[in-house]
Amino acid sequence: MHTISTLGSHSALDVCEGAKKEGYKTLVVAQKGREKTYLGPYKTRMRAGREVGVVDELLLLSSFKDMVGKENQDFLSKRDCIFVPNRSFAVYVGYDAIEKDFTVPVFGNKFLLRAEERDAQKSQYHLMKKAGIRMPKQFRSPRDIDRLAIVKVSEAERTYERAFFLARNYSEYMERSRELIKIGKISSMQLEKAKIEEYIVGAQFNLNFFYSPIHNELELLGIDMRRQTNMDGYLRMPADVQLELLKVRQPSTIEIGHVACTLRESLLEQVFDLGERFVRATQSEYKEGLIGPFALQGAFVEEGKEEFVCFDVSLRMPGSPGTRFTPYSGYLFRESVSFGRRIAMEIKEAEKQKRIDEITS
Repeated sequence: MHTISTLGSHSALDVCEGAKKEGYKTLVVAQKGREKTYLGPYKTRMRAGREVGVVDELLLLSSFKDMVGKENQDFLSKRDCIFVPNRSFAVYVGYDAIEKDFTVPVFGNKFLLRAEERDAQKSQYHLMKKAGIRMPKQFRSPRDIDRLAIVKVSEAERTYERAFFLARNYSEYMERSRELIKIGKISSMQLEKAKIEEYIVGAQFNLNFFYSPIHNELELLGIDMRRQTNMDGYLRMPADVQLELLKVRQPSTIEIGHVACTLRESLLEQVFDLGERFVRATQSEYKEGLIGPFALQGAFVEEGKEEFVCFDVSLRMPGSPGTRFTPYSGYLFRESVSFGRRIAMEIKEAEKQKRIDEITS
């Protein structure tokens, strides 16, 4: 039986808890200074005659990037690991190293991870267009901004985080970008690479799917929405206080948590149609296509009828363990199933059918 492993960040505990429920050993690759969660409260141990915790073993490294080293890959291979990727894996290890140097079997299609980046050759924009999924209008130049727009620019220091800001025209774009450059939040170089999109006014949702090659079926496992650092605080202030505070401090949209939520049932047909079209698009553009978890992140707008507008895609394990507390996995499995457990279920079925190669890369 395989060991299920993942990188110690983002959603590692969800992966491990799900693996343990399906009877697998678990291994977390952690970085020094960020290991206490996995060594302490959630390490497996006996307490009052029963096993508690979900992390069986820890591979502790000086840097996450070290996991592609031969010695560390041998460590994982000896334990017959299947590695579950998350956003932190892509950010800290890097796409080139994952695709070319990391030889441990990865659950899902590791070559699709890069498509999350908006400047990739076959990016999420390309895939959404191929799938016929509605996206926000994009502006090639800030001078073209003619409505409320969101500027998606990487932070100066943490380039994997984005410092979004809003602008209604070129004048506001220049004013707000200069403020962010002045305080060191962004750089002029990163600003040149920014994507500018129409700001979608609607009810925001993350639609969290799982595509099973073993069963050739798309599943909706849960729906959630984001909590974002001080943005949530801004939204709880009166409008006049918000305007005053904006003179000295811009809101931050860094994701800090999630809230589980549900959709009106009449919208589910549209949701599954979107997911199925996106799966087909990946299958036509990438060898093997989608395997396992992915999410379409966007908002429902009301224009005569409700329609989903997608402004972001994730192509790996979602960061919200709360999706199990929405009813959708229960409608299928007659019990709540987390993404971590659903991955372990797929691995177990692939082992039985001797089809592990079909769900790993």
